[in-house]
Amino acid sequence: MGVDLRQVVAGILTITMFVMLGNMIKREHFDSVHEKLPGVTEDAHYSEQGIVSVSKTSGPRKEDSGGELKPCWEKPESEALGDPKGSITFSLINGPEYHVSQISAAVVVAKYLGATLVIPDIRGTTPGDKRSFEDIYDVDKFMQSLDGVVNVMKEQPSEISAQDVAVVKVPSKITEDYIADHVEPVFRTKSNIRLATYFPSVNMRKKKTQKSELDAVMCLAMFGTLELQPEVREVVDSMVERLRTLSRKSDGRFLAVDLRVGMLERKNCQGSKKCFNAQEIAEFLQKIGYKKDTTIYLTQSRWDSSLDALKEVFPKTYTKESIMPVVKKAKFLNAEDSEFEKVIDYYICSESDVFVPAISGLFYSNVAGKRIASGRTQILVPAIIESPSASPTDHLSSYVVKKNHLAHSCFC
Repeated sequence: MGVDLRQVVAGILTITMFVMLGNMIKREHFDSVHEKLPGVTEDAHYSEQGIVSVSKTSGPRKEDSGGELKPCWEKPESEALGDPKGSITFSLINGPEYHVSQISAAVVVAKYLGATLVIPDIRGTTPGDKRSFEDIYDVDKFMQSLDGVVNVMKEQPSEISAQDVAVVKVPSKITEDYIADHVEPVFRTKSNIRLATYFPSVNMRKKKTQKSELDAVMCLAMFGTLELQPEVREVVDSMVERLRTLSRKSDGRFLAVDLRVGMLERKNCQGSKKCFNAQEIAEFLQKIGYKKDTTIYLTQSRWDSSLDALKEVFPKTYTKESIMPVVKKAKFLNAEDSEFEKVIDYYICSESDVFVPAISGLFYSNVAGKRIASGRTQILVPAIIESPSASPTDHLSSYVVKKNHLAHSCFC
């Protein structure tokens, strides 16, 4: 019986088609799963969804220079701003993770209204806990960064009394429509307003196909205005350098873990899958491949016995108390308020090689945004997995600030 050559060719083409289809399915399924997992890898990328890829690791890896993002905005051109039509005052409250949003909202409002922005003060959580902007941030660089964008003055003129100023509530993610509807009418009447920023749980900013000048102003305010004043910067740098010295076996790289005992004890953390204690963080890091000589920085200021479970597995675990220069402790650690401690945590977590949030919240979100903006995309978010046969990547949450709209809007 003869063999039809056409049947042979058809058979080969059919087999080839199935092989190609199999490869396509493999790439579509497994590669997409890989892209959705955040974590540390030498080939980490900021994907279209703003998520970091992951591979099993034995320690913090050096960031791939290709992961650095470029601004999708340009600083608005300097212009003659003319005579200001009034003033905008406000205060920075609740810590640096809130400060960036408060600054952004105030600058956008001042730009929209053509008003003068007054340098804010900084207020703590207790009544009377107040400090000047320059105690923490570099006021000269703040003013330089906004030169030609909005008028800025260090203090409100003394002739303007409290009765002359109207208080207006504004959302942290403010829109032009909100300013036009809720802020401008009051400003036109009073000329001097004080902003009280609140943080809505729902994002009020709508996706836009075209960027406006105010979008560039928002990005500049969020990522280009706040720098630490020299003394605070020196403390952060010395602590980071100390951690790198302690991390010699991993080429000077270290993890920062946002783990605060006081936060874990709060009601909204009890039994929550969004909060992880020291024991759970130790198990998580072990399961994804970290070794015992890994250096870890905790945002907890002073050692607590509940942290012992983590130190038993990772002996090189430190708090501010153990690595801050002794001569700086009286001012930056033993002070009555914790404003300096919050700032130190925020910047060390933003500049560490790997960031692990044990607690979900705005601190995590804005640290992640700052890291993404600077190309530090190694962020590990724990996931609760009961299966003993789970792979290392199964223990990583597939959510890493997917909706960090500010980083998405400002960097690509």
